[in-house]
Amino acid sequence: MNLLVKLRRGEGPFWGTLKRLVKAVLHFHIPVFWLTRPFFRVCYFLHVFLRELLASLLRFFWYEPLFRSCCESIGEGFQMEQLPYLVGSGIIRLGDHVTLSGKQVIIFGNRGEGTPLLSIGHHTFLGHACILAISSSVTIGNHCLIASDVRISDYDGHPVDAVARRTGLPSPPEGIRPVVIGDDVWIGNMATILKGVTIGDRSIVGAGAVVTRDVPPDVVVAGNPARIVKQLSPPT
Repeated sequence: MNLLVKLRRGEGPFWGTLKRLVKAVLHFHIPVFWLTRPFFRVCYFLHVFLRELLASLLRFFWYEPLFRSCCESIGEGFQMEQLPYLVGSGIIRLGDHVTLSGKQVIIFGNRGEGTPLLSIGHHTFLGHACILAISSSVTIGNHCLIASDVRISDYDGHPVDAVARRTGLPSPPEGIRPVVIGDDVWIGNMATILKGVTIGDRSIVGAGAVVTRDVPPDVVVAGNPARIVKQLSPPT
């Protein structure tokens, strides 16, 4: 009886040896020391070079042509890394020297009147994993810096009324309002910009902020809901 219990619990000489063997295999690694270090270092840089070369070839011959085919206009000096994920159909207009870092998600809700519009000005940067949800229009100005994981939406996504949500109705017209982001705006990581918001020129939105109302120019806002925490000096 004791032997059967030990076997079920993984005890005993056989299971103990097996456990030690498995642990030894899991903890084994190829040794890196003074003799092998130069070899693995060369392999590392070769790996990075080949990875970047493949990524560059994909961008040039595949990602960028595919994305350009979905845009109404793209200015000169456009740079992108991965293919943005597009949902629905809408108009995309990009200015000169726009940079898309990593992979963005662009959702066209197609629930408002007319065709949804995304407009991004000159020399603006969008970070990785940004989500732009557009049912009317989202306009981003020139020289803006938008960090990773930022969400900008000009509609609620679902009705406020529970019965309407249950029946699958889209956002009502009052739940859709354009978003306008001015020039030289900096939006921090994981910030959320909600419908109807206008952000003034040169203002800064702190990381993780939830912006529910208009932001004047030359201020710093932070928090949930976002409030002005600092006044900036306007340009002379």
